[in-house]
Amino acid sequence: MDNLITFAITVFTGFFAITNPISNMTVFLSLTEGADKKTKRDINKRANIIAFIIVTVFILLGKYIFELFNISIPAFKITGGILIFFIGFEMLQSKKSNVKSIKNVNIDENIAVSPLAIPILAGPGTIVTAMNFVSNAAPLQLFMVIAIFGSMSLLTYFTFRISDLIVKIVGNNIISVIGKIMGLIIAIIGTGMIIQGIKISFDLISN
Repeated sequence: MDNLITFAITVFTGFFAITNPISNMTVFLSLTEGADKKTKRDINKRANIIAFIIVTVFILLGKYIFELFNISIPAFKITGGILIFFIGFEMLQSKKSNVKSIKNVNIDENIAVSPLAIPILAGPGTIVTAMNFVSNAAPLQLFMVIAIFGSMSLLTYFTFRISDLIVKIVGNNIISVIGKIMGLIIAIIGTGMIIQGIKISFDLISN
């Protein structure tokens, strides 16, 4: 039971850091600037539903994807760890990813699919993080990962819905600080994946 609680906390922390609803809220606001409330709600709902479906598909089919492309778990963990580390490092350096530096996007529901759902909410970092959690997971743990990401999608939805109020109360400076803290956590998660991949490769993990 304790192991499941620890696993759930680890998964939630990982998803919260990589999806970072507070940081992505500013992206949502910039992409929907000038849109009416109904359009914002529709874009918000559609983006989070699509992101949830995409990540869930990768969670459920991750093992088959590994087999199809002959991907070993150690190679996945090391490569994914490097990718996640650099995402966190960019956040610490206050650099915006190219996919988040999007200007002159027309206000219509198409932005719910791209760039919001893909790649902002369900980008490479999120998918790699999800697949890492289920690479050796039992069925119960797999269900827990899906449920936790579902709760994260709901949290993101409600964060986006009250985004204007949050920015007004908290301010952009505090949001920037939160983004840096999340960047540090993401970098640590990436480093942990690399170490774990190396340990598995050289059979250094004790039973």
